[in-house]
Amino acid sequence: MEALDYHAEERRKAEFDLEEMKIVWAGSRQNYEISDRMARLVASDPVFRKDNRTMLSRKDLFKDTLRKAAHAWKRIIELRLSEEEAHMLRSYVDQPAFTDLHWGMFIPAIKGQGTEEQHEKWLPMAYKMQIIGCYAQTELGHGSNVQGLETTATFDPQTDEFVIHSPTLTSSKWWPGGLGKVSTHAVVYARLITGVQDHGVHGFIVQLRSLDDHSPLPGITVGDIGMKFGSGAYNSMDNGLLRFDHVRIPRNQMLMRVSQVTREGKFVQSDVPRQLVYGTMVYVRQTIVSDASCALARAVCIATRYSAVRRQFGSQNGGPETQVIDYKTQQSRLFPLLASAYAFRFVGEWLKWLYADVTQRLQANDFSTLPEAHACTAGLKSMTTSVTADAIEECRKLCGGHGYLSNSGLPELFAVYIPTCTYEGDNVVLLLQVARFLMKTVSQLGSGKKPVGTTAYMGRAEHLMQCRCEVERAEDWLKPSVILEAFEARAFRMSIACAKNLSKFSNPEDGFSELSPDLLEAAIAHCQLIVVSKYIEKLQQDIPGKGVKRQLEILCNVYALHLLHKHLGDFVTTSCITPKQGALANEQLRLLYSQVRPNAITLVDAFNYTDHYLGSVLGCYNGNVYQRLYEEAWKDPLNDTVVPDGYLEYVRPILKQHIRTARL
Repeated sequence: MEALDYHAEERRKAEFDLEEMKIVWAGSRQNYEISDRMARLVASDPVFRKDNRTMLSRKDLFKDTLRKAAHAWKRIIELRLSEEEAHMLRSYVDQPAFTDLHWGMFIPAIKGQGTEEQHEKWLPMAYKMQIIGCYAQTELGHGSNVQGLETTATFDPQTDEFVIHSPTLTSSKWWPGGLGKVSTHAVVYARLITGVQDHGVHGFIVQLRSLDDHSPLPGITVGDIGMKFGSGAYNSMDNGLLRFDHVRIPRNQMLMRVSQVTREGKFVQSDVPRQLVYGTMVYVRQTIVSDASCALARAVCIATRYSAVRRQFGSQNGGPETQVIDYKTQQSRLFPLLASAYAFRFVGEWLKWLYADVTQRLQANDFSTLPEAHACTAGLKSMTTSVTADAIEECRKLCGGHGYLSNSGLPELFAVYIPTCTYEGDNVVLLLQVARFLMKTVSQLGSGKKPVGTTAYMGRAEHLMQCRCEVERAEDWLKPSVILEAFEARAFRMSIACAKNLSKFSNPEDGFSELSPDLLEAAIAHCQLIVVSKYIEKLQQDIPGKGVKRQLEILCNVYALHLLHKHLGDFVTTSCITPKQGALANEQLRLLYSQVRPNAITLVDAFNYTDHYLGSVLGCYNGNVYQRLYEEAWKDPLNDTVVPDGYLEYVRPILKQHIRTARL
């Protein structure tokens, strides 16, 4: 029965070369081959099974995570995997673990903020996992406001040491992944104090646990913060709490690439520009955007495949009912999410290029593009993660009642993904940072300083304030230049309107606070423009494969016109388009859905996700959904016995009227 492919007919409808689309999705043939190999390696290994994950107790889930992390490390060593292959293998294990923070935050922090000497001392041990690290920044009382952190690192010139201390309850480190039970070391962010002077927040490498018996070192109080949202999900991670009671560390464990403290206790800035720290931030946020496309693609893959299997209503003369995917209401909710997955993939690719470009410029002491790159990555991190979190929940709704089952894969995917809207910068706070940058850019337009990068369109201020959309027919909306100009004009005019309103306030900060909702909308418009423009740029490249480019063009238009329809008020009130042109865009959007429909299943096949990675009965490759749902139901522990535990004590007395009641 498993050999049957219930999606076979759908796959025969495809109008493009699937293998070439898989390569486009992966970014290159090499990436595709590595990804495919690692995915199948994980899927075929019984140690990495995860179908029972949501039924495990917290302790059993955590032990299961440790076992998988150790086995993954064993396989990485045995197979002599490259850094890229190892990263891919860990991602396909698909279970949040302490290794995520070790490789994703601890090592990059030392690389980005440590000196060459510190690299030589700490990185070899970290790369061999002879030490396991985490990133201890967030505190019980402060998250987004890093400058408000309370943990102190006071220099003692008599012993040449820093004294790390948690002076208040709210200064307790709270949330760092890997901290609770596993990490032996942490990069701890604390207020640097020399004498009576506070030099702000700096990073320090602190050992937390013994490398012999793993017990906390003297002065260290450390543990797990407790259960989090959802079953399974992020509960496999030991998010921790940490307090210091005058813990001493050598002076050379302060990360000293940018600034340092001398033996005499003098605070000095090094020759290395402080802006280099932002390079790491750009890297981390770029990976988050790429991860957003993966998570969104998983949800869309499940919802699309299930929508093609599920049939409801519309039976003619006893024939089959209508596939849910054929209803326009389903298409109008699902296909824009499919288009968004591809759009986020391509903007993620571009961000990798941006990170390489920024790194190269920083090494040459060229900081000209850094503020724009910082704002751009902050905005895209915020926008893509917010959209993805909402989209996963929308995909669950698109799957009807069965989407609420744990084995649909969607509840756990939602629970494990939503923290991204908060970590590495709260999404609203990040958008406000983007808004500040946009207001600064607008204020400099008359100074002769030309906007760069993703704000270059603002250099055409006069044209963007005066241009009028020339759409007369629905098909005019298929022209990339028409779409791009509409998005540019809308973003620019919204920023200009905010700047004008801000100028009415005598105190700019009061104005920024009062107008923050409008500023958020302007920042979102700018970020959406970036994604649309990068998608259009992608289509200008040479894309091989029969019908591949055509499908990507259709999806690009779906993405852009859906945004236009969703934010029609912005486009009309800024006079970028007329209400009639908005109606024509919606008309064209409906036609585009019809063009996506025959290719929908194959477009999600291009993600090349194994059934193991998807972890969904509803999204299984062969579409044998109902048989699998029935089989999975019987695996639940409640079905281990026909008569439930507790029947004799609680249910039988009710049925037999034998309940003893107290006499008053």
